Amino acid sequence: MLYRENGQFKTSYTADQQIFPILQDRIAMALLLAVAFVAVPLLGSEYMFRAIFIPFLILSLAALGLNILVGYCGQISLGTGAFMAVGAYAAYNFQVRIEGMPVLLSLLLGGVCATAVGVVFGIPSLRIKGLYLAVATLAAQFFVDWAFLRIKWFTNDSASGSVSVADLNVFGLPIETPVAKYLFCLSFLMVFGLLAKNLVRSHIGREWMAIRDMDVAAAVIGIRPVHAKLSAFAVSSFIVGVAGALWGFVYLGSWEPAAFSIDRSFQLLFMVIIGGLGSIMGSFFGAAFIVLLPILLDQLLPALGSLVGLTFDTAVVSHVVFMIFGALIVFFLIAEPHGLARLWAVAKEKLRLWPFPH
Repeated sequence: MLYRENGQFKTSYTADQQIFPILQDRIAMALLLAVAFVAVPLLGSEYMFRAIFIPFLILSLAALGLNILVGYCGQISLGTGAFMAVGAYAAYNFQVRIEGMPVLLSLLLGGVCATAVGVVFGIPSLRIKGLYLAVATLAAQFFVDWAFLRIKWFTNDSASGSVSVADLNVFGLPIETPVAKYLFCLSFLMVFGLLAKNLVRSHIGREWMAIRDMDVAAAVIGIRPVHAKLSAFAVSSFIVGVAGALWGFVYLGSWEPAAFSIDRSFQLLFMVIIGGLGSIMGSFFGAAFIVLLPILLDQLLPALGSLVGLTFDTAVVSHVVFMIFGALIVFFLIAEPHGLARLWAVAKEKLRLWPFPH
């Protein structure tokens, strides 16, 4: 509504104007869930489920957990792969050592074990921050890699260090086909995404953001840094641990410690940075970027080479993919430091105003 104040015309938004975008978002979310739960299982091929959808869902869940720690609380972590490994190996041990242990409970208990390890390695955050905290969490990565390689108890005395799981079922329903695995991972992502969205809107989420913006000022107004930082490490490690258990149980089926190496930690950190720090939606965008881009480049480069009469072997294609991938990451960081989530928000706002300029 347009009104005049001090000789100037100003605009005030009515309740309908404020509620309408919220209704639009909810309708869009309902349609997206309908497509994810109904259309994709009916139309997707086995290759798409195994190569794209399942890894995208699990890595989105891991990026969501890391974003709570890095994006919302401002605590840099380079040990996310270690917490994924703890969740995977803990769930494996619960599954093989306790007779009749439900798979769902094993996955959640794997997240609980990752929470305990995350809190232990989050204690240094009470005294250090920034680059020093990143190095401390990097120590967690090296320690966990060493432990799962050298301590045979974690791998159930496996000589090669690799473990495997089979015959997964939840409430009597087998989780064997790609569609069943996809729906299983999608259910986890939906539940944890909803919980994370409500958590960052609560008082604990505001405490995390206050610590991220200025921890000294947050302590002055009564926020306890100990509680805020350790709770962020706990929640983040739990979600990441569950994602690690899903990565081992559902996606890999058989794995070794190299599956959760430091490369995985950097991959997840890139997802959060590219997708958007402090954004739930940014976790999904970052995971989609990391998962889809290498696959698209693998398909496009040979096709483009054939158009100009060039033939690229597999080694050349893999190196060029890494080069283009790195260049695009740098480009996005320069063009939009707030990530793909910010670009999505700007585009959505422009679509709401279209065709009017303001």
